[in-house]
Amino acid sequence: MQKNKIILPPKTIGIIGGGQLGRMMAIAAKYMGYQVAVLDPTPNCPTAQVADKQITAAFDDLEAIRQLTALSDVVTYEFENVDLEAATYIEETGKLPQGGFALEITQNREKEKRIMREVGLPIPDFYIVKNGSECEKVLNEITYPAVIKTCSGGYDGKGQIKLTGEADATEAMAFADKHQHCIIEKWVSFDKEISVVFTRSQSGEVEFFPIAENEHKEHILYKTTVPATISNTVKHKAIDATIKLAEKMNIVGTFAIEMFVDGEAIFINEMAPRPHNSGHYTIEACNISQFTQHIRAICGLPLTNVELLQPAAMINVLGADMERALAYMSNSNDGYIHLYGKDAVKEKRKMGHITFIAETNERVDKLVRDYEGEKA
Repeated sequence: MQKNKIILPPKTIGIIGGGQLGRMMAIAAKYMGYQVAVLDPTPNCPTAQVADKQITAAFDDLEAIRQLTALSDVVTYEFENVDLEAATYIEETGKLPQGGFALEITQNREKEKRIMREVGLPIPDFYIVKNGSECEKVLNEITYPAVIKTCSGGYDGKGQIKLTGEADATEAMAFADKHQHCIIEKWVSFDKEISVVFTRSQSGEVEFFPIAENEHKEHILYKTTVPATISNTVKHKAIDATIKLAEKMNIVGTFAIEMFVDGEAIFINEMAPRPHNSGHYTIEACNISQFTQHIRAICGLPLTNVELLQPAAMINVLGADMERALAYMSNSNDGYIHLYGKDAVKEKRKMGHITFIAETNERVDKLVRDYEGEKA
């Protein structure tokens, strides 16, 4: 078991990526007394607004990566599509405790599924296809429904097509010809989706946040509620699966795994090697947030024992919801509204989130309905 490399304030934390996750990491780091530098191509990006320094450059600009690394005592990232050559360079300097392996795996759905299978986790049947003819062969063998996804890129429902029957085969074949490296998965019927968000230290210590239950609208996370309504059996299966993956991949920092629940069974869906949208509730509902715990992990500090202070629901604020969120902020003293400082409002862009906490799940549900404009 390796020894934690301790980084103390006021040393500098470098963040690759300047979106909302980087912003909330930076806020956590600044509260603790650290300096923050961010690399992002967009001037005055959300993270830069709360950081000490921004390097304005492309994520695969190796000279900019070298500059960020030289400025920083430790480096982290807010998204998984970090250039692997850049990650390798930072890791070789000893400043990337998360390492490059988790990035390599989570950038590629085929590698994700294969490592899950390797450690014996429950996953849907899958097939890898490189072109339309390979896709056609698979579709002649499988039963519908299914889903075809790009193996790299894609989020919030982008880069995938649900296949409900033979009528969708032509579209799927064209998709495979266009993207070339694709995965076809059996469609899993499920009762709910859950997220397991946890943090692992450099020495292997693990702290779990309460398991969250997710609701999506148009493939984008809409609401996360905590605690999830799952049995102890499902909870233990989810935690056991998470520990196997965390140890196999030698995770450091906050990490999230999305799972489907079907009765008492679980199926692993996807994972993210960073704080996650479904963990935003931790800022107000727990004694420590996923972001502060992440900073503690990458800086070699002991992890805080996690406690849920109150039941909670987190609602994403997309561009289409901004008017409602601002009106609610003007008229109600309930809820914690976080806006991310993005430069332009777009209909399906994540502009912020609002978290409701209360003594009971019933009270939380009422607050959510009030926000949505429904009557109790």
